[in-house]
Amino acid sequence: MREKPASKFFLVTFAILLVLPMIHAQQEARDIFIREYLIGAQDLLQITVQDMPEFNKIEVRVSEDGSITLPLLQRVLVGGLNKDEVEQKLASLLEEKYLNLKKAQVTVFIKEYQSQQVAVIGAVAKPGMYEIVGRQNLMQMLSKAGGITDKAGNEIFVLREGKSGVTASIPIDLDDLFVNGNTKLNIPIQSKDVINVQPDRIINVYVFGEVKQPGVLEVKLSKKINLLQAIAQAGGLTEGASKRGITITTKDKNGKEVKTKVNLRDIINGKKPNPLLKEGDVVYVPTSIF
Repeated sequence: MREKPASKFFLVTFAILLVLPMIHAQQEARDIFIREYLIGAQDLLQITVQDMPEFNKIEVRVSEDGSITLPLLQRVLVGGLNKDEVEQKLASLLEEKYLNLKKAQVTVFIKEYQSQQVAVIGAVAKPGMYEIVGRQNLMQMLSKAGGITDKAGNEIFVLREGKSGVTASIPIDLDDLFVNGNTKLNIPIQSKDVINVQPDRIINVYVFGEVKQPGVLEVKLSKKINLLQAIAQAGGLTEGASKRGITITTKDKNGKEVKTKVNLRDIINGKKPNPLLKEGDVVYVPTSIF
């Protein structure tokens, strides 16, 4: 049955009515941000004064001390002021200097918000500095940086400087954020935060003896690997393999070798835990004596 044109028009109209408030809300949030934003070092301002050719879209970058240098007015402190306050200050200075100029109409446009930036580094497609306008969360900033790459591990650290000048490190579990959808980890991002997506590390685990493909296994550290997974990746047991007396050789924190014997049947049956393997661990599967 074909959809009637009137019905199709109604659906399109309804969709537009749903989207329009969202667009309006986003625009309103941006407008509020622009009004309340405090100008800081390295911001790029475009200044125009009506009926004054000397101030026709002049572009000036805010210096580290929060000042700008303008024709006729020279050095003016603008750091810590919002857009409206800068407009009022410039208008007042011009009216004070030029008595014949009444109600100077000054327009300030912030072309670059350099003092409101966030660094995204590590295992992302496009690491770099990103402008933060309005409220932004972690996932939005990662998206701006092109998303995480396949070299990423399972941890993100958000570095944030506190009021006391001490930098805090906020750990984020990637699997919990993306796979489990833990929205609590999608934290709001603040100006001057550093988002560090930790690259993964490859570890080597060795499986020898009665397996079909003995040798070294390369495993991502973040993914972890247990005994059953290691044996499976080594092709599984041969017909002559013994499930009893499998030896795992590992090193303790002092570098001393420690050998542990396990019974694979107990692990498969859930009677014993399936041990996780670490960097450099060696698994040896013996031959069955029967």
